Amino acid sequence: MLFLAKAAGIAILIWFYLTGKKHDESPIKWAVIGVMGYWIAWWAIKLTLVAALYTVVAKSATGAFILIQIPALVGIGAAFLIRNKLIADAAKKGSQ
Repeated sequence: MLFLAKAAGIAILIWFYLTGKKHDESPIKWAVIGVMGYWIAWWAIKLTLVAALYTVVAKSATGAFILIQIPALVGIGAAFLIRNKLIADAAKKGSQ
């Protein structure tokens, strides 16, 4: 696994933990949901898109490097959407 993917996973774990704590929710639950969402998205893109396109860009070091970073970026995007959903659910729960 690449350094960017590992660093993003740790950052998302901390980000979700702090956000859950801020919204008076279970921070452990939020952290687990965030990291699982990130890694599921990461693996899905790695096993589909990257595996399919790697032979096309394998001869170009720059193209291969950029292609290998795409799963981490998609995982970060998925984590952002998951976080927004959890915040919306916490706000709805808090207003009841």
